[in-house]
Amino acid sequence: MTSLDKPTTEDTSADDARAVTEAALFEAFGGVRGMVETVLPGLLFVSIYTVNKDLHMSAIAALAVALVMVVVRLARKDTVKHAFSGVFGVAFGVVFAMMTGNAKDFYLPGMLYTLGLALAYIVTAMAGVPLIGLMLGPVFKENLSWRTRNPGRKKAYTKASWAWGLILLGKSAILFPLYWWADTTQLGWVLVALKIPPFLLAVYLTWVFLAKAPPPIDVFAEMEAEEERKAAASE
Repeated sequence: MTSLDKPTTEDTSADDARAVTEAALFEAFGGVRGMVETVLPGLLFVSIYTVNKDLHMSAIAALAVALVMVVVRLARKDTVKHAFSGVFGVAFGVVFAMMTGNAKDFYLPGMLYTLGLALAYIVTAMAGVPLIGLMLGPVFKENLSWRTRNPGRKKAYTKASWAWGLILLGKSAILFPLYWWADTTQLGWVLVALKIPPFLLAVYLTWVFLAKAPPPIDVFAEMEAEEERKAAASE
């Protein structure tokens, strides 16, 4: 191997930064299992409703599978935040659909949440406090240090928040007209089809922006080092 073939320290550091970014995104957004838990209740609802047009059976089945996924995570002592968020989302949809008697309303709370989240990403990006930074800062152990001490990462978080906001806004622009014009099964299958691709695109763009950004400042390590320094000085 020649000197040109040998990886440089910068290349190794860049690879390490990408690996850390991938791991953090995987943790923050739930990975493959989180995606399955997001899609399965809605898929079950629309599948059953397509066959028998029974709102009650479809709703109960969707809620039951969401609860089972939470129980499985609890039994395995896994992180339950994604499963719990899925249960709450399904529960709101079930309650809303049962109250109105309109099966399409099973999807309405989730659609409103998506629209609200899109606006939150865009508004926080415009305000200089991008939501993605608030979400991922603790995961990267940098908290809010990116706001004042790491402008490169703040810029990356802002771009990522814009990406998430515009992608979710585009998704909402497809779903809300279907809510008014399409029937329940058409809306349901389109919604299921749009669960994963926009999410993967947003996660990929987040990874691209952060992989090119400066590394995070580990504020926890800084605090530990400061405590060790004070302890050593007092001895």
